[in-house]
Amino acid sequence: MLFVPALRRSTFVPSLRAFDRSLDRVFDHAARGRFFGEAAEATQDDKFIELTFDMPGVAREQLSIGIEGNVVRIETLAEAKRQYKAVYELAQDIDASASEAKLEHGVLTLKLAKVQPQDRSVKLTVN
Repeated sequence: MLFVPALRRSTFVPSLRAFDRSLDRVFDHAARGRFFGEAAEATQDDKFIELTFDMPGVAREQLSIGIEGNVVRIETLAEAKRQYKAVYELAQDIDASASEAKLEHGVLTLKLAKVQPQDRSVKLTVN
């Protein structure tokens, strides 16, 4: 029997661990082509998560993309030739008003803006 060691970054913040696991799932699904059974890519930076899906034969008018908190729903309408339906739960909430979706030449690109945490710290003056 062969065991392959798994390397994971350790962090002290629980929410970062959850985000790490969730993003690992997204990248794992993308690497295995499980999004819609087609090729997919996922990248991220401090402000955005970008998901790219191959969706040949689907028109803009046939797509429905919904964002609610940290849940992204992608599906085609009933009259579409090819049917796609997927729901993704991300570890961080998405700012729907700052996010965008683009479909060009059969490739759907979602640029999802992360909700930036507000700094609620207050500086006190020392008397």
